[in-house]
Amino acid sequence: MDTKQIKNLLKEFDESSLSKLKIEKEGFKIEMEKAVGGVVTVAPQQAAPAPVATAAATAAPVQSEAAPAVKNDNVEYILSPMVGTFYEAPSPDSPPFVKVGDVVKKGQTLAILEAMKIMNELEAEFDCKIVEILVSNAQPVEYDMPLFAVERV
Repeated sequence: MDTKQIKNLLKEFDESSLSKLKIEKEGFKIEMEKAVGGVVTVAPQQAAPAPVATAAATAAPVQSEAAPAVKNDNVEYILSPMVGTFYEAPSPDSPPFVKVGDVVKKGQTLAILEAMKIMNELEAEFDCKIVEILVSNAQPVEYDMPLFAVERV
């Protein structure tokens, strides 16, 4: 399936009364599930490994989900609650919501995650200090992908 077909499938699934959908076709597998409130979770998977040349040509660079280089026992990670695009600021000409070293309060906006043309604010769930920002601006992110390394304060 190409990107256009997946986007059309997402739109049709979102407008349908289905709560789950699973498709497997020619080595491609996709599972979708609507959470409470109409939010859609998408988990595309490859059933068989794709050739490296094909993957490099079609996939945007995504950071590894392995533990980042931070070596502090007090470090926790703020994970992406959805698949989407990470934005560090409310607009291209605005300063970022946070930068390394900032101390943020619970409920403070850390970033925006765009999913299906909807801008979702990512808020801090607890008071913390930003140790490292693990993704770059306008980078695609996956569900449960680490976005920030933080220390509780």
